[in-house]
Amino acid sequence: MDGQGGWFRRIAARLRDGLRRFMEGRHGTDRLTLAILCVGAALSLVGVLVQLFGAWSPTWNAVLTLISYALMVLAVYRTLSRDTYRRYRENQWFCQLLDRLKDRKNRHFKCPKCRQIMRVPRGSGKVTITCTKCGEKFDRKA
Repeated sequence: MDGQGGWFRRIAARLRDGLRRFMEGRHGTDRLTLAILCVGAALSLVGVLVQLFGAWSPTWNAVLTLISYALMVLAVYRTLSRDTYRRYRENQWFCQLLDRLKDRKNRHFKCPKCRQIMRVPRGSGKVTITCTKCGEKFDRKA
């Protein structure tokens, strides 16, 4: 019995090592990739449901399916990409966007000089903002 299970473990270890070598230097998954994949899967599910109930014409259903497949291919491309710096920057931008959407108590402004992002409490009216990085002063309505 041990001999039969041993060959399976060796094959599994070989596959695991091969996959690990294949993924070396590649970006892998991040929040943006998972979000793109989830949107693609959701669009695919909507396309199937629309096709079942016949709510749209077949042309719209084909377009929806094509968009969902394109999003899923994009997610796989991002996962296997070797341009890790660019994928990191894209994910960082997406995470900042999510944080801004979640932050209902503050408004976010960019400094016109150095592009530093600053938070100002909502509802404080017209305020003069001083950039913490370069010292530039500018007026905005919060």
